[in-house]
Amino acid sequence: MLILTRKPGEVIRIGDNISITVLVVSGQQVRLGIEAPAEVEVHREEIYQRIQAGVPEAKGASHV
Repeated sequence: MLILTRKPGEVIRIGDNISITVLVVSGQQVRLGIEAPAEVEVHREEIYQRIQAGVPEAKGASHV
């Protein structure tokens, strides 16, 4: 696992076409902005687990 430290407004790049921007850090929460091509699915872990379990409404809940 790669561990990075970023401040609000700073960006992490994954490959040529995915960027993750730290928007807000507040206490124990971090708000991230993710830019990725439409064919790349982006989910929170709990949504991903529901998709893997076959919960029908889970897929549309968090698709970017």
